[in-house]
Amino acid sequence: MTLSTEQHKLSRKRVQDAGLVDRVCLHLRDYREETGTYDRVVSVGMFEHVGRPHYQEYFDKLTSLLRDDGVALLHTIADHGVPASCNPWIRKYIFPGGYCPSLSDILPAIERAGLWVTDIEVLRLHYAETLRQWRERFMANRQRAIELYDERFCRMWEFYLAGSEMAFRRMGMMVVQIQLTKSVEAAPLTRDYMAHWERAHAPADAPPGAALGAALGRLKAVS
Repeated sequence: MTLSTEQHKLSRKRVQDAGLVDRVCLHLRDYREETGTYDRVVSVGMFEHVGRPHYQEYFDKLTSLLRDDGVALLHTIADHGVPASCNPWIRKYIFPGGYCPSLSDILPAIERAGLWVTDIEVLRLHYAETLRQWRERFMANRQRAIELYDERFCRMWEFYLAGSEMAFRRMGMMVVQIQLTKSVEAAPLTRDYMAHWERAHAPADAPPGAALGAALGRLKAVS
């Protein structure tokens, strides 16, 4: 589910190109309008736009969408420090209405929704490297971007990517992945299953983490 018409259009093309039309359904609608129940729910890159006043509504809805033995994963940018407002420049020019929560923002709403936090993973410098590569690739294609938009946009986007990288390297920004269940028995007791899956799916000559990284990369590509 997404509210982005561009994302919806691109995702549909990718599903069609992959021959998965009979297995993947894509919906252009608000998550709050969904009424089904699911074994797995994955939320990537949208919680930053939910807004603090709606956190309880978000987790209550998540609870209603999960089957009793279901598992959910919340992936979001977060702030290592105490809750604080978004950078004014980012809020005005890049993500109007966006907010990067602290864990202390998120966990109380999860508790009130009656969900189990079965795992929390904090990715510290990973996204700094992602932003560095985005900036390098953007700069390599800057002229094409000017042709699509204009010089003002390109200067703004370059500043955003560079500043965001520094925010993750030096200013306490991070990515958190929170695994949630309704039942205490729904998730494995350790993370060993992740390593087992990775070993089973990685090519013999792949470096450690390659299979899982590729899978997460494909997920992020449509998030």
